[in-house]
Amino acid sequence: MSQTEIRDDRAAGRLEAVGDGEVVGRIEYFVLDGAARALVPVHTLVEPAHEGQGIAGSLARELYATAAREGVPVAPLCPYVVKWAERHPDEAPAADPELLRAAKAWLKAHPGRF
Repeated sequence: MSQTEIRDDRAAGRLEAVGDGEVVGRIEYFVLDGAARALVPVHTLVEPAHEGQGIAGSLARELYATAAREGVPVAPLCPYVVKWAERHPDEAPAADPELLRAAKAWLKAHPGRF
């Protein structure tokens, strides 16, 4: 596979890994607005033919880099991103428990979103 490019489709709530012109993986997320602002990843998906190539990790790394550039925290609800963050504490600051509660409440209030 050629080089994978990562692009942020903020309107659709997807951080996408694109290789050879097709989306080979993505993190679905939403932006928590209001008093507590954060990027909230909910699902990480990699196409089966592209698993084991580091795509999910690259997506998680870029999500945290995007949040850092925007000056907002990440409140991970996605199990993969939670595990990735635990393995990379230097790149993924721990989320405030209040922020995680706010993210879970938003998700519960928008059941059809994910």
